Amino acid sequence: MTTLFKPVAASHVTISELMLPSHTNFSGKIHGGYILSLLDQIAFACASKFSGNYCVTASVDTVNFLQPIEVGELVTMKASVNYVGRSSMIVGIRVEAENIRTGSIKHCNSSYFTMVAKDAFGKSVAVPGLILQTENDLRRFSSGLKQIELKKIHEEHEEAFDFRSKENLKLISNHKIKLELQLS
Repeated sequence: MTTLFKPVAASHVTISELMLPSHTNFSGKIHGGYILSLLDQIAFACASKFSGNYCVTASVDTVNFLQPIEVGELVTMKASVNYVGRSSMIVGIRVEAENIRTGSIKHCNSSYFTMVAKDAFGKSVAVPGLILQTENDLRRFSSGLKQIELKKIHEEHEEAFDFRSKENLKLISNHKIKLELQLS
């Protein structure tokens, strides 16, 4: 039996990992793909912990790389369920990197993953509702609603948008392109 409502705090997951030379890209910074892998893992853990079910990633809605992460820094990721639908959850993740020698901490990444709870047969299953107990809980839930609305507006725009229209062709001509296709 699923609990009808749970506090946001019931979803909190924190992981920390020391960044090693094997995690670097060609410029010597920690590879964004490695960070994305860790983000997906913590989003899964957070959503599964909250829902009590196996969860899958439905979409990665936002990943903002704000600061580079260096070898030797301790990366800490904090995740919480910000919004719940019937079977979906928006998980917000904050990434911070700490210079172990100086104690200096920098905000490196903010991400939002939409996760969906599944039953043993792979069918979507209802998740508990959220109990909002703090102003942060309320702010994050409201931001989740806004994020969903903007996503719907974007999808509607994409469906109705005529990329071959004279207005669009004029607009894109102001950008660094060379159009070499024949439009029918």
